[in-house]
Amino acid sequence: MTGRRGEKGRTPRVAISPHLRVPLITLLTDFGTADYFVSSLKGVILSINPLARIVDITHDIPPQDIEAAAFTLLGACPSFPAGTIHVAVVDPTVGSSRRAILIRTRDRFFVGPDNGIFSYVSDSRDEPAPQIFQLTNEQYFHRPVSPTFNGRDVFAPVAAALSKGVKPEDVGTQVSDPVRLPPLTPTTSGSGQINARVIHIDRFGNCVTNITQKDLTTKMIADGAKLRVKGKLVKSFRKYFAEETRSHDRIFAVWGSAGFLEIVASNGSAAKLLKASRGDPVVVY
Repeated sequence: MTGRRGEKGRTPRVAISPHLRVPLITLLTDFGTADYFVSSLKGVILSINPLARIVDITHDIPPQDIEAAAFTLLGACPSFPAGTIHVAVVDPTVGSSRRAILIRTRDRFFVGPDNGIFSYVSDSRDEPAPQIFQLTNEQYFHRPVSPTFNGRDVFAPVAAALSKGVKPEDVGTQVSDPVRLPPLTPTTSGSGQINARVIHIDRFGNCVTNITQKDLTTKMIADGAKLRVKGKLVKSFRKYFAEETRSHDRIFAVWGSAGFLEIVASNGSAAKLLKASRGDPVVVY
């Protein structure tokens, strides 16, 4: 498989037990907490590996919102130690012909549906291309497999098997054509204009773009770079939300904790003020 920068070759194998005395498995879903779904995932994992530690990233992803899940996973997973196994289940096409997959990156695993949910964590510019396996070995599934609950019957037991040292090669076959969301990297025109987009709107109404400091440098900002989104010109850049500057613009930009440029509003929702939605174009010039 070829990486984003043309890198080829095998990703080094992640060793679970040496990194973590007690295996760590995270869960991210759109299941909510009112039903039995989340507890069923945990029950299956603990039935296979009673020593596993389970951490809930969130179960409040909006129903069927794959892009929100992809961004939340991208923001959360760097905080976890090497060897962590991440289970992500936002699966509107469960029971269909969509594949169940396992992804092995340089230092962690991801288990879930092949619907683009792992696009962002797989698109790192700084890491070699990940290895991707279609889960085909039913020996590691919870039986019988419900066509409506692969989270419990496929993804959770496979994660538990990994936590006990089972190798990815044992649970499936390697593939190279995963479903992908639109790439995170903005495009740049011949004139130097950066064409980006809003990739997430958080609960505060901050509009997270796909612009990183590799795309928009400190020098470019000092030289007067400006943003345009929803017809609004954003020309004020701040270090943090409450920073006092000479600019009194209510809408401004900050570098967010996930490493992306965010368009925010003083004591308010930038998304509401701009009438912005995920996917809206953001132009830097």
